[in-house]
Amino acid sequence: MIRSRAVRLAAALMAAALVVPVVPAVASRDVKLEILSGRPDMVTGGDALVHVAVPDADEPVRVTLNGADVSSAFTPDGTGVTGLVSGLRPGPNVLRAETDGQRTTLDVQNHPRQGPVFSGPHEQPFLCETAKFTVPVIGGTLGAPLDADCTVAPRVDYLYRTTAGQFAKWPAGATAYPVDLAKTDSGDPFIVRMETGSANRAVVQTSMLHDPLREAAPTPTRRSPSWNGRAIFTLGGGCAGGWYRSGSTTGGVTDAFLLGRGYALLSSSLNVFGQNCNDLTAAESAMTTKELFVEHYGRPDFTIGFGCSGGSYQAHQITDNYPGIFDGIVVGCSFPEVGFGTVSFISDSWLLNSYFTRSGLAWTQEQKRKVAGFQTYATLPSMAVSANRIDPRSNCSHLPAEQRYDPVTNPQGARCDVFDHTINAYGADPSSGFARRPLDNVGVQYGLKVLKSGAITPAQFLDLNEHVGGFDADANLVPSRTAADPQAVRAAYRTGRLTNGGGGLKDVPIIDYRAYYDTQSYGDIHVRYHTFSMRARLQKANGTAANQVSLLEDATYGLFSTASPMLQHAVDEMDRWLSQLTADTTARPRIDKIVAARPSGLVEGCRVPSSTEFVAQPLNRDPASRCEKLFPSASFPREVAGAGVAADVIKCELRTPERPEYPGFTDAQWKKLRTIFPDGVCDWSKPGIGQQPLAGTWISFPS
Repeated sequence: MIRSRAVRLAAALMAAALVVPVVPAVASRDVKLEILSGRPDMVTGGDALVHVAVPDADEPVRVTLNGADVSSAFTPDGTGVTGLVSGLRPGPNVLRAETDGQRTTLDVQNHPRQGPVFSGPHEQPFLCETAKFTVPVIGGTLGAPLDADCTVAPRVDYLYRTTAGQFAKWPAGATAYPVDLAKTDSGDPFIVRMETGSANRAVVQTSMLHDPLREAAPTPTRRSPSWNGRAIFTLGGGCAGGWYRSGSTTGGVTDAFLLGRGYALLSSSLNVFGQNCNDLTAAESAMTTKELFVEHYGRPDFTIGFGCSGGSYQAHQITDNYPGIFDGIVVGCSFPEVGFGTVSFISDSWLLNSYFTRSGLAWTQEQKRKVAGFQTYATLPSMAVSANRIDPRSNCSHLPAEQRYDPVTNPQGARCDVFDHTINAYGADPSSGFARRPLDNVGVQYGLKVLKSGAITPAQFLDLNEHVGGFDADANLVPSRTAADPQAVRAAYRTGRLTNGGGGLKDVPIIDYRAYYDTQSYGDIHVRYHTFSMRARLQKANGTAANQVSLLEDATYGLFSTASPMLQHAVDEMDRWLSQLTADTTARPRIDKIVAARPSGLVEGCRVPSSTEFVAQPLNRDPASRCEKLFPSASFPREVAGAGVAADVIKCELRTPERPEYPGFTDAQWKKLRTIFPDGVCDWSKPGIGQQPLAGTWISFPS
C-alpha cells in the first residue's frame, strides 16, 4: 500500500474518479480507422492492432503514426488492411489513414505495458512470484522476474492430448505425430499452442488448438484453422491472501473440454482472486491480457468470461463496470461481489458466532442456525473463520514479516485485507492512512424474523442485539456497532464496488450455473441465495433479469468442473446465444435482442440428484416448486434481520421502532430495545444511506 500517496489522493479518489471518454475517429467520407486490440484511449505497451476499412478493398492505403509512415505493417484483409502498429510513444499519439482524396485520423493514448491504466496507483510492496509459477504440463518455473514489474521472457510451448486422456509435452523437434495423439471432437489433432508473457505486473497465458506440423504460426491475419474464432477468459477463485503479489498460477488455459471445442483460452495471474482480491486490478488485467491476445492472434468473434466463486466476482464486476471486455459470462458458485455480497454475510457470521460462544443465555444449535439463516448450522462457524479477510493482520504470510502491518511494531506496514487492498477506490482516512471502510451494522436487528416467528424469546433477541457488537479498524471485536465511512459508501455505489447490474451487465447474456453446496457438513461459503441477490439487482436496475438464466444441480461434479454435462451444456448454449445475438443487426433495444437470441435449448431449471432428469422451471425461491424442495435456498443474517435478498444496502436508513411490532414485550423489554437502538432500527423499505446508481462505466482512478 502506498499510504502517503493515498492520503494525498484521497479527495480526488472520493470524487468518484474520472470518466475518460473514448475519442472517436474523425472521418472523411468512408475510410475508417479502428483499434482492434482495445480502446484507443487505453492502449498499452506501445503497440496496437489496427484495422483500416476502405470502400474499395483493392485501393492502396497509406497509414502514418505521428507523421511517420507505417504502411508496411499492414496486410490486406478483404475489407481494407490490418496491421500491428508499434512504436507508439507514451501518452498521446495520432494515427492517420488515407487513400486518394480520403483520410481519417484517430487519437490514441498509450500507457505502459505494466500499467496502471485506469486502476490507480500500483500497490506496494509487491511480491513477484514468477519463480514459483510452474508452466502447466511442460513443467519448470518461469524463473526470476526480469524487472521490478514481474516481467518474464515471452515463450511459446506446445502440448498435446493423449489417447489416455492426459496432456503431455510436445516432443522437441517432432516431425511426425506421436502415436498416442488424440483427436478433438471435430477430428483435428489435439495439439495446443500455449503462449506465456507479461502484462500489468502479471503472468499472462493464452492457448488454442494449432498443428505445428501442418500450419504456419498463427498471426492476426492468418488464424489457426483449428481455432473456432471464439475466446473464453478463465477467472480464478479465492480471495484471502489475494494482495501484494503477482501470483503463481492463472485461471487455467489447459481445460480439455474447452480446448477440444476449439476455443482459445486466456487468463492472467491477477485474474485469480486468491492472488488479487481486487476487481479493479482484475479488470485492468483482463483488458491487457485480451489486448495481448488480439495483437498476436486477431480479435475473437466474442469473449466469454468464465469463472466460479472469486471468478464470479470478476465476471460480474468487470462486465458491469468495464463493458466490452466480456461479451457474455458463465458463472458458477456465484456471488455479486466480494466487498458486500460476501463480506457482509461472513462478517455478520463472525459477530454472531462470537456472541453465541460467549453468551450467558441458553441457545440451542437450531436457534443459532435460524438466526444466521443458513441451511446447516456448520455454515455459521465456518463463515466466521472466512471473515478474517477483513483483518489487516491475517492472510499475509507471503510477505516478509518486516513489511507486514502491526499496530504496535509496524504501524506503516502493508495491511492485508479487502478494504486496504481497494484503497484506490475508497480513498484513505486522513487520520490513519488506512482505507476508508464501507462496513456497517448500525441499526441491524439480528434475529428479527425468528423473534417474530417465536423461535427465540424477546430476552434472547435483546441480549443478542445488545452484545453482538462490531469491529474496529483492525477487525478487533468491540462492543459498539460498526459505522461505515460515508465517503466509502458513496464510492462503493458510484464506482461499482457494489455490483449495480445496470452497467454492462444489462447488455450481455448471463448463465448462472450452481452446484448445490448449502448442506455440506463443514459449512461451505458458496450458498445458493447469492444467485438470487444478483438477479434481484438486475431486476432493480433494469426492470428485468431476462438476460440471466440459472441452472442448478447437486455437487456430483464439484463446484465448477467441465466434467459436468450441465456446465458443458451451459458453454455450448452460451456459444449459440452469442452467435445468434451477434447476427442480429436490427435496431431494437438490446434486451429484446438478447431475449430473442436465447437458444430454445437453454431452459432454466434443475437436475434431480442421482438422475439425468431435468426439471424445467423458474428458479425463484418458490417453496412449492420442485427445485426449491430439492435444493432449498435458505437465507442469511441480514435477510433474517429484515433486509432484501439483493443484499445491496450498505448502510440502512434508520426509523423509530413502534411498540406493536414487538408483541409480548414487557415494558422493561421495550425500554431495553430503545436503549439498544437509541437512533432507531433499520428501515429496509427504503434505499440505503447514500445508495445511488453508477456514475458511469470505464471509470479511471488517478495514478
